[in-house]
Amino acid sequence: MSKKALYLLGIAVTIILGTFLYLKFCCNCSEKTTTDDTPKTASPTVQEPNFVPFVLNGSGIEYRTNDNLKFLKNSARLIMPVSDSITTGIDKLKAFLQANPKQKLTITGYATSNETNSTTFENLGLARAIDIRNYFVSKGIPESQFNTKGEILDTWKMNADTLLGPADYSFETVDSTSTANDEWSALKTKINADPLILHFNTNQSRQTLSDSEKQKVADIAKYIENIKDAVVLVVGHSDNVGNRDSNIVLGQKRAEFSKDYLSKNGIDSTKIETNSKGPDDPIGDNSTPEGKAENRRTVITIK
Repeated sequence: MSKKALYLLGIAVTIILGTFLYLKFCCNCSEKTTTDDTPKTASPTVQEPNFVPFVLNGSGIEYRTNDNLKFLKNSARLIMPVSDSITTGIDKLKAFLQANPKQKLTITGYATSNETNSTTFENLGLARAIDIRNYFVSKGIPESQFNTKGEILDTWKMNADTLLGPADYSFETVDSTSTANDEWSALKTKINADPLILHFNTNQSRQTLSDSEKQKVADIAKYIENIKDAVVLVVGHSDNVGNRDSNIVLGQKRAEFSKDYLSKNGIDSTKIETNSKGPDDPIGDNSTPEGKAENRRTVITIK
């Protein structure tokens, strides 16, 4: 083989060997370097706030603050003093409950399963609910507007050995129909306990109402307007002057006159019932002028 051929063969071998070594070592190194040097994106860490808000949320009241009532682990006693923001919430609660005397608030106290209950109550959660209730009562809220109960949970948010706000507050739904019925029942009792009595001169069916009598008429009108099946009963009376039959007629005339007056003052005449007892039910002494004047009357009540 000539020198020239050997020279060309050496060049070819060198090129082939160089290419092999490059592909084997340099490319792998480049890939590894690229892979190793690729920066990794760290997942963001979300830090949970270390508080439990104090929340009062019902129909007519809404209050929230990030502070709360606190208890030491294994303890049923509130940590004192409480913060100003909690005091503000309690003041709002007091005003709300005073304005809504039929409203009740249920306090649910919580304790964890690894706490020790050294109280006489069923569980530590209930003991905490009762202590919270007693604190609210000390601020002037009636005890009758609270219910209490307790629950045991696996965990609760803590700061060292202090439980943060282990309680929940829920407002009972007030039966508005029942409340309204109670109000109308109270108005009926008021009307009948102190009925409207109209007095008349002898043989006459006329009267002038005082301010208090006009208020009684207004109360009767209000009741009749709102209670569908209500009936106003107007009973006429007389003294014993003359014969009984005439006095029965006179008492009925007085009752009819009173019915007419009531109907002109906003009371549906179809809801007014009249009758007469004449001289049969005196409230005064018919032997005196004053007694006779008392007996000449109509008495108006809700039937």
